[in-house]
Amino acid sequence: MTTIAIIGAGLIGRSWAVVFARAGLQVRAWDPDAAVRAALPDAIAQTLAAGDMPPEAVERVTVCETLADALQSADYAQENGPERLDAKQALFAEMDSLAARDTILASSSSALTASRFAAGLVGRGRILVAHPVNPPHVVPVVELCPSPDTDPTVMDRAEQLMRDVAQVPVRLTREVDGFVLNRLQAVLLAEALSLVDQGIVSVEGLDDTIRHGLARRWSFLGPLATIYLNAPAGVGDYIDRYGPMLSGLTDDSARGEAFTKAAGDKIAAAFPPPDQVAALSAWRDGELAALDRYLRSRDAATTKGL
Repeated sequence: MTTIAIIGAGLIGRSWAVVFARAGLQVRAWDPDAAVRAALPDAIAQTLAAGDMPPEAVERVTVCETLADALQSADYAQENGPERLDAKQALFAEMDSLAARDTILASSSSALTASRFAAGLVGRGRILVAHPVNPPHVVPVVELCPSPDTDPTVMDRAEQLMRDVAQVPVRLTREVDGFVLNRLQAVLLAEALSLVDQGIVSVEGLDDTIRHGLARRWSFLGPLATIYLNAPAGVGDYIDRYGPMLSGLTDDSARGEAFTKAAGDKIAAAFPPPDQVAALSAWRDGELAALDRYLRSRDAATTKGL
């Protein structure tokens, strides 16, 4: 694949453009908002500079005035439109009618499964979800989720593309609400909200538990590799030793009822006002870029055999 269409060039679309352009591919980007289109080259240049990435990558991005122009000659299209079913249904219907028959059409949707917006389309076999984590140019995992109609060869091509541009594809075998990452995140966040809301731990203490505890290991080992190493005889030994205790904890852990306004207000009070979110997000992205560079340099050593 040599040419990528970015459909929707806001925060996620801009980051995806960086992913593909820095890997040497040609990017054709379109957004329905003329102001977003006009600002895109400068925004991409700033993102490249902040992440210590090759500045010439911005020259591989062409801003297109129409959806049809963006899809012209594209091998793969990454959609980043609103997270609304009606919007995605309309957009994918138009993309399916405009794109060449062998163009893969992928959505960045974080919740909507492909079968919900691809149903009835002639090209539904070339449609899938490629769900990134924000921002994808410094957080490389991409969940590839097919619909029941998605052609397996389309999944193969999408997976290879993600590997070619140095992302980390995670291929799901079937649709599930929330995919994998958000299902895991939902459970952890529910318990975090509940523990703070009950007064058991402070906001700072909760975040420190993850930052300086679980996240230290999880930054280079997943939770399943972690338990493999946390008992002398591996996973079976770990489950024998700790399974009954952990099972009891899950029995009374928080669920959806933890996501309350009261809990949200308590946590919000511990952070700066919302007018600082943009600046702090830029700081976060810089820290993620530094971490990404370090982890990529260490990948071969730290994941050997695991």
